[in-house]
Amino acid sequence: MKRIVEIVPARPGWYARWRLSPEDTRCYAVSLWALLEEPDGSGREVVGVDCVGQWPGADDNEAGGEFVRYLFQTPDSGPPEDAEPPATRPQRATGPRLQPVTAP
Repeated sequence: MKRIVEIVPARPGWYARWRLSPEDTRCYAVSLWALLEEPDGSGREVVGVDCVGQWPGADDNEAGGEFVRYLFQTPDSGPPEDAEPPATRPQRATGPRLQPVTAP
């Protein structure tokens, strides 16, 4: 299992495009970028996690969706034509929320 080395928020304008069928694609805003590393430290990759919690290679992505690419559109140019409008889909549960821990 890969380990997360670093997480940074994504700037507005980044999208992940997924192919739902040969004629249909959908873009979701990227929420964060994660730097992943192989357990033995041999390789690293950056993945974007979109606003519905999907990323390339995740086991629990929507069935039938295939990652196509990341794209950037300046915020003043608006979202891509195939962008999912915000708050039209129920957010899936990602587990319990982390709580702050005080240092000893």
